[in-house]
Amino acid sequence: MKARITGTGSYAPAKVLTNADLERMVATSDEWITERTGIRERRIAGMGEACSDLAVQAGKRALAAAGLAPADLDMILVATCTGDYPLPATACLVQHQLGATKAAACDLSAACCGFVYALSVADAYVKTGLRHVLVIASEVMSAITDWTDRNTCILFGDGAGAAVVSASEGDRGILSTHLRSDGNLCDLIAVPGGGSRMPPSEKVLAERMQYIKMKGNETFKVAVRTLEDIARETLAANHLRVEDLDLYVPHQANVRILKAVAERLGLPLEKVMLNLERYGNTSAASIGIALDEAVRAGRITDGSLVMLGAFGAGLTWASALIKW
Repeated sequence: MKARITGTGSYAPAKVLTNADLERMVATSDEWITERTGIRERRIAGMGEACSDLAVQAGKRALAAAGLAPADLDMILVATCTGDYPLPATACLVQHQLGATKAAACDLSAACCGFVYALSVADAYVKTGLRHVLVIASEVMSAITDWTDRNTCILFGDGAGAAVVSASEGDRGILSTHLRSDGNLCDLIAVPGGGSRMPPSEKVLAERMQYIKMKGNETFKVAVRTLEDIARETLAANHLRVEDLDLYVPHQANVRILKAVAERLGLPLEKVMLNLERYGNTSAASIGIALDEAVRAGRITDGSLVMLGAFGAGLTWASALIKW
């Protein structure tokens, strides 16, 4: 029995925030942002538009692509670090809004690796008897972005990506998943305030600790190394070579990181899915969105060998190999 992705979906809010808009907010320029990150614009959730709202839209599209009804689902996993509330789980809100009355629901927090981590959990559950698991990665990064910090506010955007993972006979499906973490590097990307370590207070607000903080240079180096290492590990585990890949779908963080990884792997850029110029870094949602766009654009078809690769806060890094 294999766990196979039978449908994908994505959703991005209507509001577009361009680099030109950011020029009017902080001391930066379109040229500087584009050169250093590859990002030209990003989507921003509207007033009252929460993580679950984005997730529901992406989930509906994935279910439609899979030809399933919400009542067919056994489980809903929502990967997010920007949920609607500290509790309940955003997945429970999604379950209710979808009308998935038979589905268990919970959240998974692995930052930018969330989609791949959730895919791995879905794979395991399907192999132990579940029929259909809906994986959704949804983020409203604008809610934890400091719009006065020019080093981070240029990077992030909002969106959601989803995939239905179903039980399937045959050789197609998720071939393997590989998950890693190193909590020793937890300070490279973090939101220090607002949790039980540093609850909301006047000090937290005054020092803007409720927003994401990032050590860019150190993160860059670790990202390139870990993405290369886990890609090689994944291919070796399946007795495959880089040349066997039809498409690499990485976390859309920074085009310089992705070009460096592709170069080190010897992977031509035409085999790398890139869409960050239109969305920015949507954390957990980025791979889900990119995967859906690749499917709908015909870059992934039956029999395609697809590798996903992510890194994020934690630090975490992860990969998955899929025969479509």
